[in-house]
Amino acid sequence: MREIQNLAELKSLIGQEVATSDWVTVTQERINMFAEATGDLQWIHIDVERSKRESPFGGPIAHGFLTLSLLPMLMANAIHLSDVKMGVNYGLNKVRFTAPVPAGSKVRAKLKLLNVEDITGGAQMTWEVTIEREGEDKPACVAESISRRY
Repeated sequence: MREIQNLAELKSLIGQEVATSDWVTVTQERINMFAEATGDLQWIHIDVERSKRESPFGGPIAHGFLTLSLLPMLMANAIHLSDVKMGVNYGLNKVRFTAPVPAGSKVRAKLKLLNVEDITGGAQMTWEVTIEREGEDKPACVAESISRRY
C-alpha cells in the first residue's frame, strides 16, 4: 500500500502511476451475490453449466458492473491518504469493459493520477484506473474515476 502524507505530496504525483492494489479473486459466489443484489440474472453470469456449453467465454463471467464496483475496494487497498477524514465517489468520466473476467479470476487495479483540484474542504482527484486480470495482457476494465477527499 502506498502511503501519501498530504495534498502537496499527492499533487506532486500528477501524471504518474501511483500504486497497484493486491490481487482479489472474483469467485462464482461473489458473481451470484452481485446478480442477486442487482437483479441482473443473465445466464452467462450465474448458470455455470449452461455458460460452459453455450457461452463464447467457456464458462461464467463476472458482470462488467461487478468488476467496476470493485474499484473503491481496490483503490483503498492500494493507497492511503494520511490527512483525510473521509472520501466519497464523485463519478466516472469514461468506462470500458475491454475483456471478460471469468469466475475464479484474480484482478487488481493500477492507479494513475490524472488531476487533483482543490475544492471547499478538500480535494477532487481524477484517476485512470486499469483493472488487470492475472495472466492476461488485455485489461478487464479501464475507467476514469473521480473521487473527493475531505
